[in-house]
Amino acid sequence: MEPAARDLFPGALEMMLLQALRREPMHGYALVQHIRQSSGDLLEIEEGSLYPALQRMLKAKWVTAEWGLSARNRRVRIYRITPLGRKQLERKVSAFERMLEGIARAMKARTS
Repeated sequence: MEPAARDLFPGALEMMLLQALRREPMHGYALVQHIRQSSGDLLEIEEGSLYPALQRMLKAKWVTAEWGLSARNRRVRIYRITPLGRKQLERKVSAFERMLEGIARAMKARTS
C-alpha cells in the first residue's frame, strides 16, 4: 500500500486508541495489533506514531498508565481510558461522523 494511503486525518489515531481502550486496558503492542486486526489489516500503526500519541493522551489525562506484565511475562505499560478520555472519545466520534456525512454529501453533489 502507498504511504499516502495509510495517512490518517488529525485525531484519528487518538480516536481509535481511545475506542480500543474503552473495551479493555492494553499495552502498546496489543493496541497496535487490535487496530491492525479490527481494520482488516488496512491500518498499521507505527511505534513512531503510537507512543507520541499515547504520551499526548497521558498529558491530556485521557488515559492513565501503570506497569504490568504482558501475556509473555514482559514488563509493559498498561494504558486505561479515564472518564475524561471517554468524554473526548464521544466528542471525536461525533465530529468524525459529521465529517463523514459532509464528505459523502460533497461526493454525491452533482456538478452543473
